[in-house]
Amino acid sequence: MKLSKAQYDEIALFLAQVPPTRQSLRKLKDRFPSQSQSTLLSIFSQEYQKQIKRTHAKHHSPEATDTYYQRYLNGVSKNAASPVLLELANELDFAPSLMARVVLERFLQEQDGLSFSKTLINSMLRDPSQIPDGVLANQVYQCTVNDYCYGPLVDCIKHAIGHEHEVLLQEMLLEKNISFLTEDQLRAKGYDKTPDFILEVPVAVEGHTIHWIESKASFGDECSHQAYLHNQFWSYWNRFGPGLVIYWYGFIEDLDCHRNRGILLKDCFPTDIVTL
Repeated sequence: MKLSKAQYDEIALFLAQVPPTRQSLRKLKDRFPSQSQSTLLSIFSQEYQKQIKRTHAKHHSPEATDTYYQRYLNGVSKNAASPVLLELANELDFAPSLMARVVLERFLQEQDGLSFSKTLINSMLRDPSQIPDGVLANQVYQCTVNDYCYGPLVDCIKHAIGHEHEVLLQEMLLEKNISFLTEDQLRAKGYDKTPDFILEVPVAVEGHTIHWIESKASFGDECSHQAYLHNQFWSYWNRFGPGLVIYWYGFIEDLDCHRNRGILLKDCFPTDIVTL
């Protein structure tokens, strides 16, 4: 689903005025009934992540982490079963999983002789039973299962959805009898940065030659698309030639402005592929 810049800005403005909750997502669907649920959910997640990045420094200052940790201790001392961290995160418009990470790191700092790394923190967030404090383990668990945009559960879901769309694209290519190499096959040949599929024989889409296809199970907004151009797409273009990017959940139509330079955007598998 392609959106005009005005349509996208209207959705983003609405999201800026509501908290990142399940109730807000329902309001978003009611406010924009003509847009697909998947598109709205992707935009919802992306806009919230932008907000979190803008406020990252505020929530990670020494003063903030000390305050959050003390509020956690005070809260669980009164009622250990109450979702203290989750409520604190919601009060501050901070991602629950990130609040859990901040407090967990602060907790581990206070444990005598207990060293920790980013790997250990990530492992404890994925499996809170590893946390050497039952109350904190429960608080972290409540945060991760109630976070809709961040955290280990969200990462697993995003990875699964991304893989599902890559498999879908692969099946479509096979159905069209289009020969290709997968990302894993290209890595085995020594390539370090590759698109999802390299076409062994180029095809034409809407009059443009295509050598590779990249699958993105997300909405293409300006921020994410510019990052992908810089970190991925132009590298693919430089190494393999012109290609096609499929944003399965749509994109801002003005971003499809590099066709003549060799990067096409689509929101579905092209129906008019011509084998060269």
